[in-house]
Amino acid sequence: MMKKALTIAGSDSGGGAGIQADIKSMSANGVFAMSVITAVTAQNTTGVQGYVDIPLEYIGMQMDSVFSDLFPDAVKTGMLSNPDTVALVSDKLTYYNVRNLVVDPVMIAKGGSPLLKQEAVDNMKRLLFPLALIITPNIPEAEFITGKKIVSGADMKEVCIELSDMGVRNVLLKGGHFCGDEANDLLFDGSDFHTFTSKRIKTKNTHGTGCTMASAIAAGLAKGFSVYDSVKAAKEYIQGAIEHADEMDIGTGHGPVNHFWRFPCL
Repeated sequence: MMKKALTIAGSDSGGGAGIQADIKSMSANGVFAMSVITAVTAQNTTGVQGYVDIPLEYIGMQMDSVFSDLFPDAVKTGMLSNPDTVALVSDKLTYYNVRNLVVDPVMIAKGGSPLLKQEAVDNMKRLLFPLALIITPNIPEAEFITGKKIVSGADMKEVCIELSDMGVRNVLLKGGHFCGDEANDLLFDGSDFHTFTSKRIKTKNTHGTGCTMASAIAAGLAKGFSVYDSVKAAKEYIQGAIEHADEMDIGTGHGPVNHFWRFPCL
């Protein structure tokens, strides 16, 4: 039977991030993708021109529709821009007893536009993080959540522990914002650290990398992989998607990664 994964996130009209990237990533990693849209953005490769939140009633209705008929094997959350949305989604995930939850704490778009209201952060830490099997912040997001500056590997470990203390079972802190020839991501499982290293690719086309990787992790969990193996497979997938991004070279700003790099006929 086909495994199923659900993304709960915002729509990116440019197609490079958000719901659109999640569906592409999940599909490319072999699961049936479903969606609950929390916000609609006006967005392209140059930035976010604006967004509007979906009314809570319709977010809840979307979730009930999916869970009542197509219960997902894994769930990934992305843009939950206000505290009421965070609270509603957390309540629904608790009600449906979701086990394989990947929380990508989307806060800032690639172009620098804020996608999360400050007051939503507390709800995310208090209500959503304890439900997560794994959270996947990048360096700026982790700094935003903890209020601590991250400039070294030791800082990454310290922040991972602090995030874990918020009730998260696994923390994947992505190091792509550091400089250097390598991009190192750090996984903390509550007791041990695991480093995933890849060659840094010189390209401006990295729009949607966070959404894409988190969705690939959700796909792995949906297929029954362990957290470690899901992260490992997702790291390999996103590396290929970045390496092949310039083959598309879409837009005038930060173009999207190549979600279907494994399918050259597309």
